Amino acid sequence: MRRKIIEFLLVLACYILQCTFFKAISLGGIVPNLIVMLTAAFGFMHGQKEGMYVGMVGGLLIDIMFGNGLIGLNALIYIFVGYTNGLFSRIFFPEDIKLPVFLIMISDFLYGFAYYVLTFLLRSRLDFGFYLMKVIIPEIVYTAVVTLILYKPVLAIETWLEEREDMEN
Repeated sequence: MRRKIIEFLLVLACYILQCTFFKAISLGGIVPNLIVMLTAAFGFMHGQKEGMYVGMVGGLLIDIMFGNGLIGLNALIYIFVGYTNGLFSRIFFPEDIKLPVFLIMISDFLYGFAYYVLTFLLRSRLDFGFYLMKVIIPEIVYTAVVTLILYKPVLAIETWLEEREDMEN
């Protein structure tokens, strides 16, 4: 139960940071996707269930605040991101930051592509090249840079949680 509460608080903290602090320092209107970072991290750290849980909570937060009547769209995409990253939990090594950054970059691309398909392409807005160059790629780069800064604190919290769980068992 403690793990779920702390995971929820981490999602809430990333959501607040993404919508306030990083919105204030956006680069060309682009904000790093901290929810993708956290969802992917919990996916490859703990497997599909944890990744899907974090993705669902983060996605629902975004949908409730910015969903424009599409409650569940972001949640669905983030659940997919969490599930997909959970497939890599067997090859995850905490001390190696290359795999997490790479997976988070791929996850951000998948999120951007899925969001484009589900919100723009289905409405016959076909300029994917523009969306890719002006939104998806800059967001991937910004998210990767922020991941290099925030990954270690998230990993430290996760390690602390695991140690607490081991002591209790």
